[in-house]
Amino acid sequence: MSRLFGTDGVRGVANAPELTPELAFALGRAAARLAAEGRLQGADGRAAAARRPLAVVGRDTRRSGTMLAAAVSAGIQSAGGDVIPLGVITTPGVAYLTRELGADFGVVISASHNPAEYNGIKFFSRDGFKLPDPVEDELEALVRAASDDGPRPTGPEVGTERPVAGAVERYVEYLAGTADVSLRGLKVVVDCGHGAAYRLAPAVLERLGAEVIAIGVEPDGMNINAGCGSTCPEALQAAVLAHGAQVGIAHDGDADRCLAVDERGRLVDGDAILGICALDLLRRGELPGRQVVATVMSNMGLEMWLREHGIQLLRTKVGDRYVLEQMLATGAALGGEQSGHIIFRRYSTTGDGILTAVQLLAVMVRSGRPLSELAEQIPRFPQVLENVRVRQKEGWAENPRIQAAIRRAEERLAGRGRVLVRPSGTEPLIRVMIEGPDPSLLAEMAAELREVIAAELG
Repeated sequence: MSRLFGTDGVRGVANAPELTPELAFALGRAAARLAAEGRLQGADGRAAAARRPLAVVGRDTRRSGTMLAAAVSAGIQSAGGDVIPLGVITTPGVAYLTRELGADFGVVISASHNPAEYNGIKFFSRDGFKLPDPVEDELEALVRAASDDGPRPTGPEVGTERPVAGAVERYVEYLAGTADVSLRGLKVVVDCGHGAAYRLAPAVLERLGAEVIAIGVEPDGMNINAGCGSTCPEALQAAVLAHGAQVGIAHDGDADRCLAVDERGRLVDGDAILGICALDLLRRGELPGRQVVATVMSNMGLEMWLREHGIQLLRTKVGDRYVLEQMLATGAALGGEQSGHIIFRRYSTTGDGILTAVQLLAVMVRSGRPLSELAEQIPRFPQVLENVRVRQKEGWAENPRIQAAIRRAEERLAGRGRVLVRPSGTEPLIRVMIEGPDPSLLAEMAAELREVIAAELG
């Protein structure tokens, strides 16, 4: 039986067998039970004291979001917990408000960058950290148990909703307050992907004085991430050029990602944003240990450029939760992923796309340099990425033909690049990344790997 939790919570097609309202209800009950027993600690190892649990619950704009939010909230209340409903809000917004409102845990109903038919359930501890694997395993064990022997209070002990007026506005104020400069004079196009940031991102940037052209801000429940946002930046690139903007910002469905577009319409990915912000923090004496954390997917060019500036790049496996764990272990202030999950540890416990946009725009203002010039400093080795759809992800690492194909690719690179093959944590995909100096050779090797993986597992 495959693990219920992937790299970023529980995810699947909403209302299909892998993600039902019944499962959401059971997860809510299990989380409330662990919280009441003081066992729902986060990545920092801290847990709430045993008491009547309080949870915040938010969601993105997917049609299935109200169904799943209602189910998980009902599960929490069934176990005697109270719920602060936040409605549509970003994933990092839930992490922040979990801490700000003194809740024992937070729940986000979102499938992030996935298509509208998908949804997911993510949990945060009382301090806004994603739950570590052992705690997720405890939740899963309770959900999969043959019988539910958790508490079922009655009368006044049944949980209830406790709305908090102005809760989301607190998050907007907090984000705006992380900037130490005005953005007045900047024309910014922001693409919210018809997702959770569709109101919040424009509001934050306008509060800081920017002239904002907002696109992807008409969610209908089914258009989230569809031809827009960080998964499809072409619309943003065109809009930046059409409006003569200095910069474009792209978010995914739950706005834990940020990618940028420079004034020439060129994409600036998470690696470039990490490099730009790392050098700015170093110059301001705010990069402890001269370290930045990234994943195995980050480009070798970024690692070499950081080294030239006396900054060490620490790598983790894919997933911003693992980036955060390494940041906590080393005291690093900055970490993130090529995909645009960037963590500014001074301000946030998780990747926050709106926060990242604010910090990047502040670097532009402080430096007086256009984004194109800032991004061009950071070299980039050619990379080829392939997503191979498979029937099942299990067994790829033990498959002799797949392993032989990987070894052949590594031998052809002869130490002048990298081959990375890994299963997706959220979709039935095997992801292939090959990096090196010769793009045509990379494409040839990636095609061979794709064919072998598809033949063995597709």
